[in-house]
Amino acid sequence: MATTSVPALDLALIEESAKKSALVWVRGPEGPDRALWHVWHDGAVCLVGDGPAEQPLAGLGLVHQGTATVTARSKDKGGLLVVWPARVVELSPDGEPWRAAVAELAGKRLNAPDAVTIAERWARECRVLRLEPAGALLEGPGAMPDGPRAAAPLPTAATTRRPAPAGLPKLLLRRGRRTG
Repeated sequence: MATTSVPALDLALIEESAKKSALVWVRGPEGPDRALWHVWHDGAVCLVGDGPAEQPLAGLGLVHQGTATVTARSKDKGGLLVVWPARVVELSPDGEPWRAAVAELAGKRLNAPDAVTIAERWARECRVLRLEPAGALLEGPGAMPDGPRAAAPLPTAATTRRPAPAGLPKLLLRRGRRTG
């Protein structure tokens, strides 16, 4: 089902990087990149989300027939490997493509609260998306940007802890000597 305008070498690199990595970073028309777990199935990255117990897709602006940018990392080094454009396809729960994608996703879903009835819950409460490669690599081996790619942290209500009390290191050192 993948678009034929993707060069064969690019498609092979996209497929291998998506198959070997547990996460991809997805950026929709809205919001920053978000790390999402996925499976590679039938020529596309498949995602499930937006349900109460699933990963959030809201805020990315991923809509049927829309676009997204997908970033995959290298399995061995963990660094950026490829960035590619994708076409978003939302699968309907009453179709065979949805059932096939859900069968793959359910097998990879860790710690599901309802492993036996997960497909029914996903049909009722979640969205299943396919991100199909839609063109040549935007970044890849030999064509990476030179500058830093670090992004500013997102705003949050979380705070850092207070400084450790001055006497704590001395207490911990004394405790270590007694048990050692």
